[in-house]
Amino acid sequence: MARHGKRYRSLKEKVEAGRRYGLDEAVELVLATKSAKFDESVDAAVVLGVDPRKADQNVRGAVVLPHGTGRQQRVLVFAKGDKAREAEEAGADYVGAEDLVEKIQGGWLDFEKVVATPDMMGVVGRLGKILGPRGLMPNAKTGTVTMDVAKAVQDIKAGKVDYRVDKAGVVHAPVGRASFDKERIRANLVALIDALQRAKPSTSKGTYIKSVTLSTTMGPGVKVDPTEVRNLAA
Repeated sequence: MARHGKRYRSLKEKVEAGRRYGLDEAVELVLATKSAKFDESVDAAVVLGVDPRKADQNVRGAVVLPHGTGRQQRVLVFAKGDKAREAEEAGADYVGAEDLVEKIQGGWLDFEKVVATPDMMGVVGRLGKILGPRGLMPNAKTGTVTMDVAKAVQDIKAGKVDYRVDKAGVVHAPVGRASFDKERIRANLVALIDALQRAKPSTSKGTYIKSVTLSTTMGPGVKVDPTEVRNLAA
C-alpha cells in the first residue's frame, strides 16, 4: 500500500476525518492545502447513485463552467468548406480533414479537444484506436459532433468540461485552479452539480448525488455537504 510523504500528511491533518464541510468552508480549506510550485488543478469527485453497468445509467455529458478551468485548450476541428472557415474564425487551433488524419496516424497529438462535423465522422473513425483510448473521440453527447462548429469551439475555449461516470459510479471533473478565488471555484462546482442533476437517468432510484469531494492536484480530499450543493444547484 502506497504511503504518503510528510508534506501530504501535514496537509491532511488540516482536514477533519469523516466531516462534511459547508461549501464555502470546504473551498477555503481546499485552497489552503495547495502547496505545489505550479498552479494546481482543483478537482471534484462526485459519487452518483447509478449503476454504470446499465446503458441507461451511463451518465455522460458536458458543461461550460462559468469561470472556465484556468487552462487554455488546443482544439482540432475536422471540417471542410464553409464549416472549416467557421471553425478557424471561432478560434480553432487546427482545422482540416484527411491531412490531419495522416498527421495523427504519424504520431502527432498536439491538441486536447477534437470537434467534427457529422459528415467527417467516416474519416475520423479511422482514428478510433488512437483517439478513443485518450478520450479524444468526438461524440454527439458532449457536443463535439455538430454542424455548429463555431459554438463548439467557443464553448471549449470558454471552459467546457466533459464528464462521464466511471465504473465505480464516480464523476471526476476539474472546477478550476488553485490560483482561483473562492467565488469562482464555488460557482464552477455548483454549475457542475447542476449539469449532473439535469443528466440524472429516470431509472436512477434513491439518492442521486451521494457525495462530493474537492481536492487540489497534490492535496488531500475535502468532503462537501452534498445537500447544500444540491440545493444551490437546484
